[in-house]
Amino acid sequence: MIASRLTHLRDRMQSAGVEAFFSVHPPANQYLTGFCGSTSAVVVTGNRAVFLCDFRYAEQAKDQVAPEFEVTQTAGSLLRRTGECLAECGVANAAYEPDALRVSELNAVAAAVHADLRAMPGLVGGMRQIKTSEEVEAIRKALTLAAGVHDDIVQALVPGVTEREVAARFEYEFKRRGASAAAFDTIVLFGAHSSLPHGQATDRALAPGDAVLVDFGCRLGGYCSDLTRTYCFGRIPGAWFERVYEVVLDSQMAALKAAKPGMTCRELDAVARSIIQEAGYGERFGHGLGHGVGIEIHEAPRVNAEGDAVLAPGMVVTLEPGIYLPGQGGIRIEDVIVITDSGCEALSATPKELKILGLKA
Repeated sequence: MIASRLTHLRDRMQSAGVEAFFSVHPPANQYLTGFCGSTSAVVVTGNRAVFLCDFRYAEQAKDQVAPEFEVTQTAGSLLRRTGECLAECGVANAAYEPDALRVSELNAVAAAVHADLRAMPGLVGGMRQIKTSEEVEAIRKALTLAAGVHDDIVQALVPGVTEREVAARFEYEFKRRGASAAAFDTIVLFGAHSSLPHGQATDRALAPGDAVLVDFGCRLGGYCSDLTRTYCFGRIPGAWFERVYEVVLDSQMAALKAAKPGMTCRELDAVARSIIQEAGYGERFGHGLGHGVGIEIHEAPRVNAEGDAVLAPGMVVTLEPGIYLPGQGGIRIEDVIVITDSGCEALSATPKELKILGLKA
């Protein structure tokens, strides 16, 4: 798999007229080499592939970096050594992805090499958008683990537990069951607090009649998962909750049915957004329908009203419409899908029907 990625990258470099590519971006480096550490550098030319790290990661690199790469342990500045490696390769120009490199990092590399350093957005990121079957399976496994944690936790909610306590349980269970970490800070919101699309868990205690919004995911095998479910606890908060829940679910199901290769992200966003707008809640759905998921929790493509990327088989994206009513609460439903040759496949199977938690059988 790494060998084919290197071949693909070299083909893209040749088409772009560049002799080398360099990166200090951990997700890109993981994709190209298999290394999951937090600090490294990669230099790829037409006939060399070099992985650089410092003493802290030398042993890990021996275990994880693909054999196609020369592993080099460096001392001092990794950025300076990256520039020196480019100089040693004798290249006249080298490409980097600007959204994955700070200006100070670029300057440090440039100081060590006399070459034309060219910003080329999406050189590796464009490759990462199309997942292999192995990557899709890794994401599916991360979703399965996260969904299992979710099922156990939400069924055990009791009055008085706080948002913060529930979020901590998610993140503990992720690691206890084999994940390396949460994919992002777990969102647990009760009652009116759930109207904050990316609210932070607080000491707010759960009470009957509360909406319960949980947005969670873990990192397993180097890949991320991302799911959101919304419930009510003890009893339905009011007729508004049932109505809004129905609209959000209809919106998401319409997007699931519509998603297919050849349509733009903008078009898919419009499918879901039009249902919410027609129901009179258009102003309360203020974020995009979804985003790519993979090595990072937020990747290309972006599925929103401005997204001009064309969906293609192998792309993995979220579908997460939501409606947020200040003073009342919010509802969001999120799944991860993979675009197939003829449509899409949901990679998670957590039920989505309206459910009242905390009821005794």
